Amino acid sequence: MSGKGGVGKTLIAGGLARGFVERGLKTMAIDADSSPNLALTLGLTAEEARKILPLTENKELVDRKTGTGYAGVYNLNFTVDDIIQEYSVKTPLGVNLIVMGTVKAMGSGCMCAPNAVVRAMLRHLMVERNEAVVLDLEAGVEHIGRGTARAVDVLLIVADSNLKSLEIAKHIHDMSAAAEMKHVYVVGNRVMNQTQEEAISSFAAKNGLELLTFIPFDQRVVEADMIGETPLKDKETDAMKTIDNICDTLLKKSVN
Repeated sequence: MSGKGGVGKTLIAGGLARGFVERGLKTMAIDADSSPNLALTLGLTAEEARKILPLTENKELVDRKTGTGYAGVYNLNFTVDDIIQEYSVKTPLGVNLIVMGTVKAMGSGCMCAPNAVVRAMLRHLMVERNEAVVLDLEAGVEHIGRGTARAVDVLLIVADSNLKSLEIAKHIHDMSAAAEMKHVYVVGNRVMNQTQEEAISSFAAKNGLELLTFIPFDQRVVEADMIGETPLKDKETDAMKTIDNICDTLLKKSVN
C-alpha cells in the first residue's frame, strides 16, 4: 500500500490483512509508515500499540544481527526467521504484525545497520515464505526510491480525488514502472459522489494509471476513528465490503 499521507492506506491495508486471514491464509502485516498506527486498525488498544518496539529502534536486535566489533563495519549475512518469531505481535483480528519504524530525526545516527535488518526481513517474507504479506508503506515515494518494495507481487497506490493525491500517485506509478514492478494499480478511496469518481478516472486515463476499484466514503469509518475503535469492527459498511472484495480480486490476479 502506497500513496500520499492521509488517503487511507492503513485502513485498506488492515482490511486486506483481515480478509486474507478469513480466507485461510497465514497473514503478516508490516507497518512501514513513519507514523505507525496499523496496530490500532488491527484491533490492538493504544496502550498495547505503544508497547511495540519498532525494529529500527531495537538496538539489541540490530547489534546482534549486524555487529562485527568494528565501528562502521556491519555483518550483512544473517538469518531473519527469529525476528519473525520473536517480534511479530498477534492482533485480535488474527493478523501477525511487525512494526518496522523509520528514522525519526536528522542526526539520529547512521541507519545502515537497521535498514539492513529491515531489508533482509522483507526479502525473506516476500520471496521465501508461503504466506500473505501486507506492507503499509510510508507516505510518498521513500520505499519505492530505496527499492524496499521492489519484490512485492502487487503495489496498490491509494488516492482520493484531490489533485495533490493524484499527482503523487502518478509519481509513485512512474517510479514503480522504472523499477520494473509489473502489477501496479490505483485504488480510489473516500469517493463521495460521481464527480469525485470521474475526477479520479479521468486523471488515471490521461496518465496511464490502471484503476482497480473505488472505495466509497463511509461516515461510520470516521466515527470509529473518533472513538478509538478499529473501523474494521463493522464488516457491513460499504467501505469494508469493498475492501474485502479487493482480496478476491488480488488472489485471482496472483493465480493468473
